[in-house]
Amino acid sequence: MSGLIKTAFALILLFPFNTDKGQTESTAQFKREFLEDINRLRKNGCTCGTTYMPPAPPLSWNDQLEIAAGGHAEDMFNQSYFSHTSKDGRSMEDRIVTAGYIFKGYRSFAIGENIAEGQMSIAQVMQGWIKSEGHCKNLMNPTFKEVGIAENNHYWVQDFGGREPFSPEQQKLIKSGKYHLIERE
Repeated sequence: MSGLIKTAFALILLFPFNTDKGQTESTAQFKREFLEDINRLRKNGCTCGTTYMPPAPPLSWNDQLEIAAGGHAEDMFNQSYFSHTSKDGRSMEDRIVTAGYIFKGYRSFAIGENIAEGQMSIAQVMQGWIKSEGHCKNLMNPTFKEVGIAENNHYWVQDFGGREPFSPEQQKLIKSGKYHLIERE
């Protein structure tokens, strides 16, 4: 009997239980590797499909965009679908704004999203996005200033944002009532 117990114990040690539910929180290395890859591409410029995209300023990491990306990657995995629209009807904008990346108080607001499924590494997912004209254009879009990325069980979501604050002069005019803000849908 003790030999059987030792064998069972050895099997448990050799085959530990996998409780990993995928990437839910980005590590510093994950963030650094993605930012380096994206910003190297943006620094050099590239051709997306048949369109040359000139160099663009580097992106910085945004935790709110990461939260939106992480929620969507987890939702796609948990509910077995692949789409920019959540099964409950939420859009990319709904998810990003709910995560706190808001437009109120900014002169301009732009968002975008890349998704992928099945790639095993950052290098693989980046190569796929670069080869896809629309995804590549998101990577190179100079309007985007920030990015947040998540991976959950090989579902990848990359959310982009670009907000431009009002200038100090514009802020004074708004506060004085000489400028009025109009929200567009």
